[in-house]
Amino acid sequence: MNVVIVGGGKVGSYLASLLLEGNHDVRIVENRPHVLARLHRELPTEIIVDGDGTRRETLDLAHADRADVLVTVTGDDEVNLTIALMAKTFYKIPRVIGRINNPRNAWLFTPDMGVDVAVNQTDLLAKLIVEEMSLGDMMVLLRLRKGEMSLVTEKLEPGAPAEGKRVADLPLPKDCLLVGAIRDNDILVPRGDTVLHAHDEILALVRTGSHMAFRNLLANPARAETQS
Repeated sequence: MNVVIVGGGKVGSYLASLLLEGNHDVRIVENRPHVLARLHRELPTEIIVDGDGTRRETLDLAHADRADVLVTVTGDDEVNLTIALMAKTFYKIPRVIGRINNPRNAWLFTPDMGVDVAVNQTDLLAKLIVEEMSLGDMMVLLRLRKGEMSLVTEKLEPGAPAEGKRVADLPLPKDCLLVGAIRDNDILVPRGDTVLHAHDEILALVRTGSHMAFRNLLANPARAETQS
């Protein structure tokens, strides 16, 4: 996949390194001398394009005409919108991803402005903090489908509704699938007749919105009331 990244800050340079590890064809655009100096220390020189990402000659040097994806992650929302619109209007790039720096500008980052996917870091961080607070001891291992599904792990507490129950008899939320259980350093694949024990570490695939219903099966109700 051919990817053009505009903005060589920490986000852009880290993204470039990840994409290179995945054997993608990457170009990263930057024009600040001190940032360029760092990029040349961290990344292969041939992928670095020195220039203004809002100018067509710079994007031409970055081979935007054959890009599958353009990601604009500068620290200026106006610049990111300008580049996104150019990417769609002049280069017809199929996928354009834009970084939102100021949440108040989020309403501007739309397909009409050339942005297919808007990444609002402030909003994502705030939602993540709220979600992690609500999950208690539950640990999110992996998020899938843009956060719609999560692979989570939590220990089954003594006295919890799921203790001593067969998997087939558990009132699991509709969008919840048990995928593993760790017991005494052994990994079990849960089946319908698998009986869950206290202190089992349960791994499950859960849809956002069903976390608490799943957690309530594994938590001791008396302990939960005490904490609340």
